[in-house]
Amino acid sequence: MCLAVPGKVLDIEERDGTRMATVDFGGVVKEVCLEYLPDLQVGEYAIVHVGFALQRLDEESAKQTLELFAEIGLLQEEFGDAWEMAAEAGGGGTLPLAGEDVIEEVRK
Repeated sequence: MCLAVPGKVLDIEERDGTRMATVDFGGVVKEVCLEYLPDLQVGEYAIVHVGFALQRLDEESAKQTLELFAEIGLLQEEFGDAWEMAAEAGGGGTLPLAGEDVIEEVRK
């Protein structure tokens, strides 16, 4: 699932002519493009979808949404470690095989 998630702008810089921000999504920090919100400032909140800040959001609404998402597990689903979640879903909890181990396993 791909959500639009509110996040707080921690810092802003220009990279190769593109305005980028470091954004905190309830403890998960990601890089976000600010081209759709060129006047967004450090400390403000925005709704972010697929790496783009799309709409400014007030702090109270952002915090309520982040709390709700965390409560129902959507932040983990959106930002969690894909390998860890796959291992949990598979029940085995083992890491994938690598190199010669893979070849040997395929031969069996």
